[in-house]
This record gives sequence, structure tokens and C-alpha cells, in this order.
Amino acid sequence: MNLKRVVVTGLGALTPLGNDVRAYWNGLANGVSGAGPITRFDASKFKTQFACEVKDFDPLNYLDRKEARKLDLFTIFSLVSAQEAMENSGLNLEKINGDRSGVIWGSGIGGLKAFQDEVTTFNRGDGTPRFSPFFIPKMIADISAGYISIKYGFRGPNFATVSACASATNALVESFNYIRLGKADVMISGGSEASVVESGIGGFNALKALSERNDSPETASRPFDKDRDGFVLGEGGAALILEELEHAKNRGAHIYAELVGGGLSADAHHITAPHPEGYGASSVMKNALEDAQMQPEEIDYINVHGTSTPLGDISETRAVLNVFGDHAYKLNISSTKSMTGHLLGAAGAVEAVASILAIEHQTIPPTINHFTDDEELDNNLNFTFNKAQKREVNASLSNTFGFGGHNFSVIFKKFN
Repeated sequence: MNLKRVVVTGLGALTPLGNDVRAYWNGLANGVSGAGPITRFDASKFKTQFACEVKDFDPLNYLDRKEARKLDLFTIFSLVSAQEAMENSGLNLEKINGDRSGVIWGSGIGGLKAFQDEVTTFNRGDGTPRFSPFFIPKMIADISAGYISIKYGFRGPNFATVSACASATNALVESFNYIRLGKADVMISGGSEASVVESGIGGFNALKALSERNDSPETASRPFDKDRDGFVLGEGGAALILEELEHAKNRGAHIYAELVGGGLSADAHHITAPHPEGYGASSVMKNALEDAQMQPEEIDYINVHGTSTPLGDISETRAVLNVFGDHAYKLNISSTKSMTGHLLGAAGAVEAVASILAIEHQTIPPTINHFTDDEELDNNLNFTFNKAQKREVNASLSNTFGFGGHNFSVIFKKFN
């Protein structure tokens, strides 16, 4: 079958480093930490009292009050990032076929605050069931895809992907497939998450997954550092406009990069821990390379999952060495989670944007907060510690791995 080529023509990002793509990239390139004390609730009794929150964000700058009250924050994040991506793409809604345009959106959890608030209110009552009519639509993970499609009149493929922290990359791979199979011309794809709430922090604390470095939040996310003690919870969203190449060329679109391959695999090992030898991570990168019809030597940069957990960073590093061999030492590797924190189901979209901008700017964003080498890692690898590096970037690979053993990778190339 003659597969269509798929290009990226629009970007949107709402992150702990800034509320649009420009601010996000400036934060990445300058090694800025998005972490700080939690402001959304009183976290003084929690083991972890900090997170990477979106800052200076008022939903009423984007939505009227009546509409905003119907939505969980994760859906608001999705609408705002999709709006930036659509505006950035220059798509004219009157000139595209809505039946061949779709939305696939990822979220690992969905409306966690909506669920928490309704159940808390019910528990504090007299047992009489009084629930908001907006409760279910605010909570369900697929609602973002629905709202985005309604806003833009996209009547093509429309659904949500839920694969924990790999959800947004899952959405990108699905969108990529619909376009290259000729079933769509344009897709809005990405992910959003808003889990900086009591149940989010408390739940991950119970799993012992979060850093507890309350005395220094800005240095708490330290992937590949010997003293890493867990990830930092983040929030936000990002959107990509994926478009069939000829469709994009016919309208004179700016092309950021070409999406050339997607891989997926399962660890089949443990619900939260990665395979110690990185088998699933190795498989997913090999699958992405095969799908892209590329050799390992053609990759210049890997935006790794790199959450800053003791086990995960070792497992992923072993997988990189397994897949790339000697070429691993010529790669740049970085974890932008060191700056944004871990956006859970939105991570893949936010990091895909970073991987594309690395090609656009020929610059590798750093892994900040490196203080001490970990002797269990191969420290001859270039983890791009602490400072961005300029280099030729023709192809970048982005990894995301989720609880349950879900693994997804995507590969972007400089468009020629």
C-alpha cells in the first residue's frame, strides 16, 4: 500500500514553563525549572508539597465564565493548546473538508478534580445524592476530543487514548496512522492533564513515586543523577496539527517537521516498574525505527522518558545502549521532565513539541539538575546535562512509557 506522508504544520503548548510555544521553548533552551510550592491547595500535610504548575493562567481569558464552569481544567488546557496550534497552522476552516479532519486526544486520568470534588461534596452531605449535571462530562477522559471537534467542526476520527503516561504519544501514533492510510487529511492530536490536586499528589505519594525534596523544589526533578528520588508532578497540555503532505503543500503551510514513524510495545512485566533490562523500551524504539525505515545511526536526539525515578532511568538507558550500540555515544539524550516535571498523559505531546523544536532550532534542550554521576549509568553518554547544546539535528526520537507497561515512541525528521 502506498502510504501518505504526514507533516506537522501547527504547534500549541501550555506548560509549567510558559503558556504558549514561544515561552515553552525559551524555558527549555535556558534550562528553567517549572517547579515550586503547590498553590492549588494546602499541601502542608503531604509528603510532597511542590509540583510543576501552569502559572499566571486565567481560563476566563479564553472562555466565558458559564462555559468554563462546565469544564475540568484538563479540558480547558486541551482547548487552549489546540487553539494555539490551529492558529499557528494557518488552517482555514472554510477551505478544509470537515469530514476528513479529526481529533485524537490523550489523557491518562481525565477530570480528576471534578471526580474528587463531587465525591467529597457527597461524603460531606446527608447521603442524599446531589451531583452536578456536569459531573460526568467534566470527568470522562474522551471529553477533550469531543469539545475540540465541536469547536472546529471536525467530523472525522474522534476519540481518546488512555495509556497512562504514554497516552498523548499513543494519540499521535493513531493520528499518524489515520492520515497515512488515507482516512484523514488533518488531525488535531495531543494531550492534557490536570492532576495537581489532593488525590493526585496523595496517590502518587502512596506509590512512593514522587520526589520529596520539599526544601528545593526547583532541583527535585533530576533525571540520571545519583540522588534522584522520584518524579515531580506537572500539568498542562500540548497540541500538534498533523497534515497529509500534499494537503499541506497545496495551501502553502509552514512545515515544522515530518512525522515518519511510530512504535508501540508492552513491558508485560509489572504494573508500575519498568523491565530492569529495558526490554519493552528497546522493542518500542526498534519498532519506531523499523516503521520509519530508518537506521539507528540516523537519529541525532532522543527525548527520553527520563522521569527521575531510580529504576526507570537505568532501564531506559540500558535500552538506548541496546538499540543504538556505539552510535549511542554520538547521540544527544535529554529529559525535558527535569524542567517541566512529569505531565503524565500529556507528557508525550509536550515532549513531541520539544523534539520538533530541537529540529527547528538545531538545539538540544538540557537535562537540568545534574549534580552527581550515577555509577550504575554509562556516563560516557551525552545526557546534555545542565546546558542546552547546539548541534545538527535531522531526526529526533521521543519516548513515553506508562504504568501498565505501555510504551510508545515517535520519530520526527527535518522536512526535505
